Amino acid sequence: MTAALMGVGLYVDAANIQINGGFGMQYDVLRQFACRGGGEPVRLNAYVTYDEERANRDRQYAVGTNNFFACVREYGFKVIVKNYRWYTDDEGNAYAKANADLDMAVDALLQSKNLGRVVLATGDGDFVQVVRALQNEGCRVEVLGFDNVSAALRREADVYVSGYTVPNLLPARGGESGSAWGEPGSRVRGICYHHSREGFGFMRFLRAVSDNLWITDTRNPHSPYLSAFFRDADLPEGVRPADLPSHNRIFEFDVTVSAVKEGRLQAANIRQVSAQGARVDNGGAPER
Repeated sequence: MTAALMGVGLYVDAANIQINGGFGMQYDVLRQFACRGGGEPVRLNAYVTYDEERANRDRQYAVGTNNFFACVREYGFKVIVKNYRWYTDDEGNAYAKANADLDMAVDALLQSKNLGRVVLATGDGDFVQVVRALQNEGCRVEVLGFDNVSAALRREADVYVSGYTVPNLLPARGGESGSAWGEPGSRVRGICYHHSREGFGFMRFLRAVSDNLWITDTRNPHSPYLSAFFRDADLPEGVRPADLPSHNRIFEFDVTVSAVKEGRLQAANIRQVSAQGARVDNGGAPER
């Protein structure tokens, strides 16, 4: 008898993702990640915003935005469009709002009876109660975000994954060597999981999308992770060895083969891309 496939629901708060480090996210890779381990995509919903007034006066915006919507639909997503509504404050200033949070929350809860795994792509802390409600319905809830992800939301989820660390979900800067993610010569993103007072440490990165995310020991042959050695001298400006190891700092680096120890991977040209949910500049210091 064949085991039943797990029903997967993927709900993307597109505006939140785009303005918090995920601009350029690959929706086909996101679908593959959400449905890893043979999951069945029951619901794939992307909640997007659209400014009709701007579209009427800006053809480039209209064409580009609608092409983006069409591309997302081609990957099997239902695209739910929320139009901006314009308001005027007490001082006469016009402002626009387009919030899809309520739609996304209601859809996830109403559709949860057919789902075993729910993936929420958002960093919005307003979804904490939604996560709890979905868990009470028996769903395994995962949260994926980039920058400015609510700490309460990360804690409430059964699994939190930084979108920066998912292979090929977001193009790496300078990763144009042609080498596949995780191979020597490629550029990847991961965390420092171990640091020694002797002046060196190890980065851990996901080599491929896998259902065994919990096997973080890279010595385990079933682990989907690899590790890369680095020296403190290779750390970017603004990152102190005393701050490491850390699960809250995401680093991007080149994967090279060590010239000292055969078979060991080494991290080079290290750059910090995120820290405690805050976007950072090339020097590694959080933006203010």
